[in-house]
Amino acid sequence: MCGNNMSVPLPAIVPAARKATAAVIFLHGLGDTGHSWADAFAGIRTPHVKYICPHAPIKPVTLNMGMSMPTWFDIKGLQTDAEEDEAGIKQASENIKALIDQEVKNGIPSHRIVLGGFSQGGALSLYTALTSQQKLGGVVALSCWLPLRSSFPQVSANCANKEMHVLQCHGEADPLVPMMFGCLTVEKLKTLCNPSNITFKTYPRMPHSACPEEMMDIKEFIEKQLPPI
Repeated sequence: MCGNNMSVPLPAIVPAARKATAAVIFLHGLGDTGHSWADAFAGIRTPHVKYICPHAPIKPVTLNMGMSMPTWFDIKGLQTDAEEDEAGIKQASENIKALIDQEVKNGIPSHRIVLGGFSQGGALSLYTALTSQQKLGGVVALSCWLPLRSSFPQVSANCANKEMHVLQCHGEADPLVPMMFGCLTVEKLKTLCNPSNITFKTYPRMPHSACPEEMMDIKEFIEKQLPPI
């Protein structure tokens, strides 16, 4: 299936090997699709967990000279002070909250759902968790940053996830989203959430991608936050 500007294909799903009692919703990075992460999760799956990897809609991206590609929201620049697509971030976040609501309707309570993402998808997962009324099982934030960070802590005043567990990972050799973004993000998160629930792991020589060691850390985090019931 191909997405266009009007419609987005159904998420790539790795079903649970037995009855699903928990779920991971994971958001890919700019220009990617959910399939690559569904493949990655198939390699570290936990039997009672369903993995849902939605596809971003295809839209023009200012950073890439207005070319259209899968993107959760527009990215105008990669500097810490770059202008942000506030309306796009908020709309994308509402869409992800609707996806969480759908899983709750399907019988998986929100505290048994881990939200996560890579790069732009990780940024959206953090923003969504910190503005959600749904209590989540945790967040996996890979090679990313916190968008609209100056709108916090006001935005998170009535957030349900102040005590959420976060696994934040970053490659020390990331040329696209430099590790400084990860360090600034983890410091900000510790002011918004219980700092003892925030874990920040870095990987020497890892560029803007994932590595086997990181995937095992993700597997361990998911199994801890979403134990069998």
